[in-house]
Amino acid sequence: MLDGFSAEMLARVQFAFTISFHIIFPAFSIGLASFLAVLNARWIWTRDETFLVLFNYWKKIFAVAFGMGVVSGIVMSYQFGTNWAVFSDKAGPVVGPLMAYEVLSAFFLEAGFLGIMLFGRERVGEGLHMFATGMVAFGTLLSATWILSVNSWMQTPQGHGMNDVGQFIPLDWWLIVFSPSFPFRLVHMVLAAFLTTALVVGAVGALHLLRDRLDMASRRMFSMAMWMLILVTPLQIVAGDFHGINTLEHQPVKVMAMEGHYDSHENGAPLILFGIPNAKEKRIDYSLEIPKLSSLILKHDLNAPLAGLDTVPDDEEPPVAVVFFSFRVMVGLGFAMLGLGLWGIIARFRGRLFAAPMLWRASVVMGPMGFVAVLAGWITTEVGRQPYTVYGLLRTSDSLSPIEAPAVAASLIAFIIVYFFVFGAGTFYILRMMGKSVQTVSAEKMRQEGPLRTASATPATQHAAPKGGR
Repeated sequence: MLDGFSAEMLARVQFAFTISFHIIFPAFSIGLASFLAVLNARWIWTRDETFLVLFNYWKKIFAVAFGMGVVSGIVMSYQFGTNWAVFSDKAGPVVGPLMAYEVLSAFFLEAGFLGIMLFGRERVGEGLHMFATGMVAFGTLLSATWILSVNSWMQTPQGHGMNDVGQFIPLDWWLIVFSPSFPFRLVHMVLAAFLTTALVVGAVGALHLLRDRLDMASRRMFSMAMWMLILVTPLQIVAGDFHGINTLEHQPVKVMAMEGHYDSHENGAPLILFGIPNAKEKRIDYSLEIPKLSSLILKHDLNAPLAGLDTVPDDEEPPVAVVFFSFRVMVGLGFAMLGLGLWGIIARFRGRLFAAPMLWRASVVMGPMGFVAVLAGWITTEVGRQPYTVYGLLRTSDSLSPIEAPAVAASLIAFIIVYFFVFGAGTFYILRMMGKSVQTVSAEKMRQEGPLRTASATPATQHAAPKGGR
């Protein structure tokens, strides 16, 4: 089935397959951990039982997603040893410590406080429970910081030297950690995680509103998700613009592929909205363009010149079609999120946020689109870096282990089978939990554990707590 593929191509497919599975879980858990911290803080501050019910509902989903993220992440290090041993040997002195900090962050902060967050409210008191919930959220952000520092160094390497055996060795850790693309990449990824979670929470809330528009918990999470969309999406668009300008400065070839600029433009480059890259003829077929807009976006000047792929040797070009289409999927979904947020704010100010079935249906459809956008953005970043693993310094073809194609093919097939069953089952379980209404979950908890009781609230005070909300 995989005959005709080289070991390098199969290893790249395997890495793309496993990291595509992995990245969707951290993208979800980063945002969901912060959402849980907000819900818990608002429960403590307001004593509105709706926040506590929502916290208990989403913490179980977070636990499953977090577990699958950890398991899928372990596989990544396995591949560094089997398929990419030369890369591990050459870049290990720089990459290894940063990845170790990411693992320490994940296990000491996230996993260490996860148990208290899940089961500790009645045992440690609300103050320490809130601290643990906050540390889980902080741990997810810290893990993302380290892993994006690694990736950013591979995209825009600095602060290193080379030893006698051709290894990258650290000379200045500040320069390595804070490489030129790091702040832009970190902000862009964290905002993407928040948006991904907001879309999922909004979709779940909308789904249950379609079943029961009077359900207070569903109203609360749908409202919070709509606020998140309208506030964060514009920030993400601005952050993406800054990230693009930074990429033009440090990785111009990637931008040429993203924009579909085969030819250089001396007096302003057009923005190609859509087209079909023709790698053989080196042009965009059936292109729909807006004159000079690409120069305006990237250099804030209508007539600014932009170099094209005609200035780059053929063996320095990334796969243009993949980068071109994935970039448009990411940007298109970003504006779709903005449209959904604007729709939500208009409905809110008209007093129809909880009487808008079309908005709810659109929110359900958009629920998984955050994951699609994250994957599209990741593909744009990683494929656009080709043909290098360490940009401009270490080629992908020189990073491969001395391994034969059949061996890589066998492990790839094994990964596909195992992932299908393990992560398919986990994803099905998460979707099943989301399909249950918050009230149903709360009722099941009441039946299993008796009346809901907290350290500082008796059943009588809970019944007296306000249940309304917007």
